[in-house]
Amino acid sequence: MSQIAWQKSSFSGDRDDCIELGRSEDAILVRESDDPGVIVTTSPDKLRAFLLGVKAGEFDHLI
Repeated sequence: MSQIAWQKSSFSGDRDDCIELGRSEDAILVRESDDPGVIVTTSPDKLRAFLLGVKAGEFDHLI
């Protein structure tokens, strides 16, 4: 796997414990910055559906 450019939300500020996203050739990668060796992969379509749900408030009851 080539070098992944990991990105975190600007809402994370200077925190070192946040969720980061990256992209490989055919998948979206998700990891926690304080445990970077554990990586979950998903498709762009699945991530898009999840983000739309987040924006719609579907997961607000979890936080």
